[in-house]
Amino acid sequence: MNILNIFEYNRIIILGNNGSGKSFLAKNLAAITALPLIHLDVAFWKPNWEPPSEEEWLNKITNFVSNDKWIIDGMCSWGETMDLRFKAADLIILLDINSFVCLAGVIKRQGKERSDTAVNHHLDEKFDRDFIKFCKGIFKFNKTRRLKIMGFHEKYPDKPFYVIKGRRNMNNLIRQWRNEKENRMNNY
Repeated sequence: MNILNIFEYNRIIILGNNGSGKSFLAKNLAAITALPLIHLDVAFWKPNWEPPSEEEWLNKITNFVSNDKWIIDGMCSWGETMDLRFKAADLIILLDINSFVCLAGVIKRQGKERSDTAVNHHLDEKFDRDFIKFCKGIFKFNKTRRLKIMGFHEKYPDKPFYVIKGRRNMNNLIRQWRNEKENRMNNY
């Protein structure tokens, strides 16, 4: 796998299946690069899992992508807002993680407080029908949302598009980027 010089980019989108490690990677990248981090799940959901209106969400995304520097983590909504994100990004990272690994990640984080979800929404998470449906969606990712991502990639072929296959590869990249940051700091 080629090493990606993460320090060349100021606007990064991180996409992938539920439980793939998008937020984990985003938090690490933000710490390494000092780029502002936007978790879409935090920005999207209102109390009681109420979604914003289309206009409200479009305005939020427009404001986010108008900034010079950011990391956007998440998959919330498609259509025009995904188009805006792709158009504005310097780099798109796709986490191509095995669906069973993603399912294990979702189950492991169930009910835990996380910085990448709206305030106290972790308290609402239950092992119920909605959770089962959510988990089933993990196994549909490659036939649905991944195809949409690849469609946007084809629409914007000039945008750097980096695929990370597997958690081990992701962890190795994070380690390499941390080392590169240390080297840069030591050389100044």
